[in-house]
Amino acid sequence: MDIARKAYHKLLAWKRKELGKSALLIEGARRVGKTYLAEKFAKTEYKSALIIDFAKAPQEIHDLFASESDDFDTLFQALSLFYKVRLYPRESCIVFDEVQLCPKARQLIKYLVADGRYDYLETGSLITLRKNVENILIPSEEERLKLYPLDFEEFLQAFGDCETYPILQEFYTKKKPLGEVLYQTIMKSFRKYLLIGGMPQVVNDFSENYNFESADALKRRILQLYHDDVVKFAQGYESQVFSLFDRIPGQLSQKKVYNFFIYK
Repeated sequence: MDIARKAYHKLLAWKRKELGKSALLIEGARRVGKTYLAEKFAKTEYKSALIIDFAKAPQEIHDLFASESDDFDTLFQALSLFYKVRLYPRESCIVFDEVQLCPKARQLIKYLVADGRYDYLETGSLITLRKNVENILIPSEEERLKLYPLDFEEFLQAFGDCETYPILQEFYTKKKPLGEVLYQTIMKSFRKYLLIGGMPQVVNDFSENYNFESADALKRRILQLYHDDVVKFAQGYESQVFSLFDRIPGQLSQKKVYNFFIYK
């Protein structure tokens, strides 16, 4: 299932405006579709795309960004041979997926951009992006794009509905009531959005199986990933963070939310 994202247009604007003068970092929570968006854009908008997934890349690929930081000819040749992708000056895009797992590669962006041969996209998860920067210089040549789960319009389009949202916008702009039939139709779609959520993997699964139980199981797996992150990154404060995290649904279910939690 090809899920269209509004952020794609922002990537196009970056490519046309910057012309290789900056890299673009797509950042966001886990499983919001960062990798999918970066790969789709690179493969669609360039003559060739070289995708480096630092979560799967062998150690020799990680080491390249330290050992060949002064010799880009050798670096590009090695990457091209390993990934079996031919690179074309100003017509190729190199994607650093999960770049937080290779801080040296992120630091090298400054010089790769200055080299000017290719365009660069990076993806990274929010927590680990902030943690894995202690010993590197963050490149000023790095623009950032925050990616979120699908909004209601993207959700509708994922199911082939390109008509509802423009109608909703029109009525809202003109401050006209929807009428009972139209209101009930739109609310049915909105309730489905609330039940399924905007995580691309879950939306894709529901579009194929139309099974709420399967979608719910996927959401629980994603929540477990977030719980696992708490264990890794909130050492010493796990109980406080878990308490806060687990109370979010209850707070959001209230008609008015005034409570704020601050832990020092």
